[in-house]
Amino acid sequence: MTTGEPGQQRTDRSPWNWLLVLPIVLPLLTFLFNADEPRLLGFPLFYWLQIAFIAVGVTCTTIVYRMTK
Repeated sequence: MTTGEPGQQRTDRSPWNWLLVLPIVLPLLTFLFNADEPRLLGFPLFYWLQIAFIAVGVTCTTIVYRMTK
């Protein structure tokens, strides 16, 4: 892959890309949310963690984008 400038190579190999593993692996750790308690506003922990996983994914993606831009 090249950038718009001649003679300059663009590489996608950045250590920041490893941060994108976190939103993939985190929801696979079922022991984190394999419980009915605690509840927050009547909703079990599972639902709150799903929203937290989305926030983690967006945050990691934003950080990687800005650091590798």
